[in-house]
Order: sequence, then C-alpha cells, then structure tokens
Amino acid sequence: MESNVQTYREFLKDDLWAGWDALETDHKRRMPPPLPQKPHPQDAMLINLIGPDAFTVGSMSLIETIRRRRSHRRFSPQPLTREDLSFLLWATQGIKQVLHDGWITRRTVPAGGSFHPFETYLYAYPDRVEGLAGGLYRYLALEHQLCLLCARADLADKVTDACSPSHRWVRECAALFIWTALPYRKEWHYSILAHKLIALDAGHVCQNVYLACEAIGAGACALGAYSQREMDAVVGVDGEEEFVIYTAAVGKTETSEP
Repeated sequence: MESNVQTYREFLKDDLWAGWDALETDHKRRMPPPLPQKPHPQDAMLINLIGPDAFTVGSMSLIETIRRRRSHRRFSPQPLTREDLSFLLWATQGIKQVLHDGWITRRTVPAGGSFHPFETYLYAYPDRVEGLAGGLYRYLALEHQLCLLCARADLADKVTDACSPSHRWVRECAALFIWTALPYRKEWHYSILAHKLIALDAGHVCQNVYLACEAIGAGACALGAYSQREMDAVVGVDGEEEFVIYTAAVGKTETSEP
C-alpha cells in the first residue's frame, strides 16, 4: 500500500516540466490538432438554448455566491428552467472566442494552453427541467445547443445505479452533469504532462457549476464516487479514448435545508 501511495503522489508533482522542451509531441511533429468538440449524429434532435446575451438569471454578486457556496444533497421538486440550464452549461463550458482555425477555444473556465479536454453530458431526470424531456444529452458548446442522445425509460435507474450506493439521493436532483475527458486533446500538445493538467482543469469546471448554481438559487454536489464502467456505459464512451472523469448533481434546493 505504501509504495502505491507514493507512486500516486508522484503524479501530482511537476518535476517533468524540467524536460518539457525535449519532449516529442504530436504538435511538434505537425500532426493535425484534435477537434475541440465531438461531431454529433447527423439525425440527432438539437435543442436551442438561451444565449448568454439574453440571460436574466445569475446576477448575484460574486462575493455573495462565494459566501453561499456549499455542497447540496437535498433538492426540491421545483424544476430548473430552460434559462437556468442554459446558464449552467454556459458557465461551465461556454465558448467566448474561437481561434487558430477553430482548434483553440477560449471558454468560461481556464484550461492549460486553452486545450479543453472535456465533453459535457447531461442526464435530465423526467419533469425536472422545464421544456426538456427526461434523457441523456450532450452540450454542443460551439453552437450553444443540446443534442439528445437517448431517452430510454430505464436510463434514470442506470444513471442512479452508476453512482455510489451512498449517493442514492442523486435521484432527487434535476440533472446530473457528467464530464468526460478526451486525453488526446491535451496529449497532442503536452504528451505525458497532459494528465495532471486534465485533473486540474476538471476542478475549474466543477467550481464554476457550484458558483453558477448558487447564483440562481440552486445547488450542486460534486461526485467522484461512481462506477467507471457503468458511468462510461451510460454515456456510451469507450473508456479509453474518452471516459467519465467527474460528475455533479444539480437542482433547486430545499429552503429548509440546514
């Protein structure tokens, strides 16, 4: 156990940066850069979201949102509005600028080198998001749209079961944000330095969902305890070139919560 602990601690250190200039990367080899967003199925249903220029929510001051920030595990039956969800998706992965022929994006969260390694999936529990059927969606950040991936009736059970048994309260949230990592988006430029950066970038994304939820009278709770195999299967990824790295339950909160 001790040797394993030490091995994993080494992952958190930055000694490899000393050899950065000598690393051979696909970027240096002039290999084509990875796309900043996965293509969506051509026949998929696309759902327009409310754009950031039209937001009327989220005006709470930053100092107040930081004061209120906490993890919430109790959610009210009140659904999220379409604007609420649009705001949360934009706050966590929204695109502000596209550069270098489309392969660099400036977003609402930082990422090392502006190589954003994530895709955002969303499971909306039935009747918990206004105007949105229960099902699995993917956020298309470039278009600021949702892409419906699956609306099977048994999906709510599969999503809940993929979480740790101690997290059955997830069933009461409005939506589960599920972020996947596509490591090559980072490896293309950073090679073996990419993986620590991906972990750091995931924290940036999840903190924004916490603050954005507080700003609209909602709450969030990050979940790192889930079955990798089951959650990968839920979102339909291969578990190698793309895999789930983080999740967060969001929803309107109970006013009586201590």
